[in-house]
Amino acid sequence: MDGMTDGVAAAPGSGRQAGFRIKVAVVWGALALLLLAFFQSFDLKFALIAEKLPFLLGLRLTPGGFLQGAALTLLICLLSITLSIVIGVLATAGRLSSNPVAFGVATFYGSFFRGTPLMVQLLLLYLGLPQLGPVPAALPCGVLALSLNYGAYLSEIFRAGVQSVAPGQREAAMALGLSRWQTVWTVILPQATRFVIPPTGAQFVAMLKDSSLVSVTGLWEINFLAQSYGRSSYRYVEMLLTAAVVYWMLSLIFEHVQSRLEVRYGRAYRR
Repeated sequence: MDGMTDGVAAAPGSGRQAGFRIKVAVVWGALALLLLAFFQSFDLKFALIAEKLPFLLGLRLTPGGFLQGAALTLLICLLSITLSIVIGVLATAGRLSSNPVAFGVATFYGSFFRGTPLMVQLLLLYLGLPQLGPVPAALPCGVLALSLNYGAYLSEIFRAGVQSVAPGQREAAMALGLSRWQTVWTVILPQATRFVIPPTGAQFVAMLKDSSLVSVTGLWEINFLAQSYGRSSYRYVEMLLTAAVVYWMLSLIFEHVQSRLEVRYGRAYRR
């Protein structure tokens, strides 16, 4: 529910905040009912949805005993998020470096992965890496493609966050005798994090949805299962709608985590 109450902090007084939350909840409820009424006109087969939902949620394993559905999607996202943050930090260091080699590598990497479609990058890795040696598994290729793509965007977000910190903060740290790394870790990063969290959270929500592209490699994630069950039952609407709702629920989880982090790192700036 945090996604619908992000602006509550602007309403002064606890009574006003409670009233604002109630009104927003009423609006969400009304819109949800309208959306449900719209989908009801499709003559949905809820028995099929109930039958396939455990598979889409990942409560069942694949015949090979591996994760599928939402569980596999979350695994892909968590691995990709972790790796993309590492790549983004390294690329940011290169962008802010005075070394021409580091700057050139970082800018070339960012330009290529921001300037080409994620699907193309995924297929290049999945179909191109076998030309160089052993055939890679679908899961590592999917995670690597998402990480490289989103790491390029995160590097720009992180760079903007670092540069948003006033130069006076660095000068004050130097006056106190802090080393360069102490200045970065204790002064720059804590202040930059506040500006970085919202766009980074938006990127992770987008990654959750873009993870559906790894279905082209045969991974049994949400989109792959929805399309497979839709083809076998000739009930595409039910399966795609179910997949959409599952993605939405997972997105709300990410948005909740993002809102909690925003509150945590914004405490020092509240009135």
